[in-house]
Amino acid sequence: MTPAPLTAALATRLSVPSGPLFFPVTAYGPDGSLDLDVFRTHVRRGVEAGAAAVFACCGTGEFHALTPEEFQDCVRAAVEETAGRVPVVAGAGYGTALAVRYARLAEEAGADGLLAMPPYLVVAGQEGLLRHYRELAAATTLPVVVYQRDNAVFTPETVVGLARTEGIIGLKDGLGDLDLMQRIVSAVRAEHPGDFLYFNGLPTAELTGLAYRGIGVTLYSSAVFCFAPEIALAFHRALNTGDDVTANRLLDGFYRPFVELRAQGRGYAVSLVKAGVRHTGLDVGEVRPPLHEPTEDHVKQLVRLVERGHALLDAGPESAVVVGSEFEERV
Repeated sequence: MTPAPLTAALATRLSVPSGPLFFPVTAYGPDGSLDLDVFRTHVRRGVEAGAAAVFACCGTGEFHALTPEEFQDCVRAAVEETAGRVPVVAGAGYGTALAVRYARLAEEAGADGLLAMPPYLVVAGQEGLLRHYRELAAATTLPVVVYQRDNAVFTPETVVGLARTEGIIGLKDGLGDLDLMQRIVSAVRAEHPGDFLYFNGLPTAELTGLAYRGIGVTLYSSAVFCFAPEIALAFHRALNTGDDVTANRLLDGFYRPFVELRAQGRGYAVSLVKAGVRHTGLDVGEVRPPLHEPTEDHVKQLVRLVERGHALLDAGPESAVVVGSEFEERV
């Protein structure tokens, strides 16, 4: 099928990004209510720092914790703040009926596309999953990127079916099975020639960036960009220019320790990122239940780790070991 103009436009804008894909956190005030002014500031700063796209109200943005009304308000605010400079992609999820409702709310708010989250709880067969995403794509004019993770894991044949579906432009992988992803990429390439986007959607995607690049997947979400954009931009530049020396220096000195710190608490893929944003001076509030805040010690470790990451930016390869040793002593 020939893609609709909007679908083709978003796929083109996302295919060769000028910077990291930005997944902003959702800001709450002291009473836990939505703080759109702070959210707008967060989005605006990300775009000005060099984000290539804004993925609003997705995993890092606590999609699960937002009411439909809050969701639409956030998406609209993101659209207004970006002012067309970069595309805005909004989350959509739960069962088919609710996913369609969120899709339409995002469309009304001016979003450019959707990131389709896994269905709520149920472990469905491939036929049911394919039907779910096809019905979602058919219910909106917005192009859809399907998110593979948890209870939405696809066979290569199912992804071929997704790629053949009008309105579905890509697959974001949050599973991390490179064998499966290679077979998916190969099957789609062989059976559905044409443009289909792939994204590395693991919680800290930079850690596996070199591995995914090896199978042709160079697009990725960057949670680190939320609180340390200079580090995220440096890694993005290194990955896309083949500067593996710099990429590995940042992997060894910053990203691997960050992932190990993130693994210290459930939900830290969101709450630790939010703590990092607060450390930049922007009070985005705490996470909503059932997520919980990181411990004070873990936040202190994050602050020191960000300092270490900045120190590595201008350091030569031989300096990484020195900086790393100093960091370990301080921790």
